[in-house]
Amino acid sequence: MEGRIVRSLAGRDKGYFLVVVSQDGNFLSVCDGKERPLARPKRKNIKHLALTNTVLNRSEYETDKQLRKALAVYRASVWKGRNQDV
Repeated sequence: MEGRIVRSLAGRDKGYFLVVVSQDGNFLSVCDGKERPLARPKRKNIKHLALTNTVLNRSEYETDKQLRKALAVYRASVWKGRNQDV
């Protein structure tokens, strides 16, 4: 589960893409590198997250800057795919 990109379904971060940094039972600790840096991850219930099929290697998000960049690339690829369907 660690390194998987997820989308928040509830809360003030609804619709944001985040990366799972750890798991504790039904709760996941997630970060985005900006509002939630790696130093203080957000603990969210797994039912409030939508899992994606994309998993990042730990080396791709060692720092907050790398994490923000990886999420920006993923977000751009998702939007690019949606624009082609329209």
